Amino acid sequence: MKPFFTISLTALLLAAPAFAQTTTPLNSIAATVDEDVILRSEFDRAMRTYSAQLAQQSNGAKPSEAAVRKQVMERLVMTKLQVARAQASGVNVTDEDITAALNAVAQQNGWTPDQLRANVERQGLNFADYRAALRDEIYTQRLQQAFAQQRVNVSEAEVDNYLKNSPASGPQLHLANILVATPEGATAAQIADAEKRANAAAAKLNAGADFGAVATEYSNASNALQGGDLGWRSVADIPAALVDTIRGLQPGQFSAPLRGPNGFQIIKLVDVREGAAAGNITQYKARHILVKVGADGDEAAQKRAQDLYERLSKGADFAKAARDYSQDVETKANGGDLGWFEPDRHGPELATALQNLANGAISTPVRTAAGYHIIQRQDLRSVPGGDQALREQAREAVGRRKLEEEWGRFLRSMRNEAFVQYMLPGFEDEAATP
Repeated sequence: MKPFFTISLTALLLAAPAFAQTTTPLNSIAATVDEDVILRSEFDRAMRTYSAQLAQQSNGAKPSEAAVRKQVMERLVMTKLQVARAQASGVNVTDEDITAALNAVAQQNGWTPDQLRANVERQGLNFADYRAALRDEIYTQRLQQAFAQQRVNVSEAEVDNYLKNSPASGPQLHLANILVATPEGATAAQIADAEKRANAAAAKLNAGADFGAVATEYSNASNALQGGDLGWRSVADIPAALVDTIRGLQPGQFSAPLRGPNGFQIIKLVDVREGAAAGNITQYKARHILVKVGADGDEAAQKRAQDLYERLSKGADFAKAARDYSQDVETKANGGDLGWFEPDRHGPELATALQNLANGAISTPVRTAAGYHIIQRQDLRSVPGGDQALREQAREAVGRRKLEEEWGRFLRSMRNEAFVQYMLPGFEDEAATP
């Protein structure tokens, strides 16, 4: 399994409205989670963040405040549990790791690190809190990566079976779901209760309620606060038990509650689009300017790169700037032209920058071991990758499917074993049952 990193949490934090940091007593405890605590200030900050996100929805459909409170608290509980498990497993996150992640966030938004900090503080957030939230997300991502490496194995026979039964090309499906989960070894009463809740959710949907609002109110899945959104998936990435049901749906339609190993699930087909042919690989066409770190140090090199970026942003000719200023002796004579190449050829930092750029766009300076790069993405194409590329794609698809199933079971087991006590008045009846 390839390593991965998301910054969804940081995007949500940036959406948070300004608020005074001193209005909530820092020693007030909202919940205890095993040997850790969730502070009232943490809970209030998360509530403001998610409330701001919901307020930006254009359809006007909103879940109840009680449902949002439940889901926000459950998200905080699960974060505490995952960070603690990661630390107990020997996972370490250094200040350098957090700084690198901050630089990636800045790059994705087209900002310098100083502009990122200014935007965070403009939203009324304490930058130390922002770093701490990002640190926790890195912990949870690394825990999942370690879990995948230890628990998710894909055999050659599984790859062969995938290739035999999967179409060479086909549509991609944008899906959303509502999961009413049951614990492992659930009793008949627990199963009946879950089925009752799933039917109640279905009744609201059939009465015209917004799917996202119902997902926030009823779903036990980790994507509940995102309205149950599962993103775009190929048919081959969907569990076989659900494929026939989804094929019977039109965009905008949803299924009846479906019984599965994890509980009861309602699936919505949001949209359909054409997918790329299986076995194809993505290539970029780009050019760059390299500013190496010299005897005057890293900060001076970064400033030179930033000055160049600002000139390019104002319309300076990229090829001329590359010929005049780039320190990459192999490309400067050609205006920094890198030709066509696969994303990882020049390292993960440049691959991330290219993925976050539109054609014609220019990146802010990107730090690599070679120095500071300014990249302009010129084009994107998909080309046949041959049998080996086809098998690698199949291996990734099988691995993603197995990881999703195994990771979900792991999280539910961890949650069921945890001791969680809620301290907020009237909150006990709102606690989610994973």
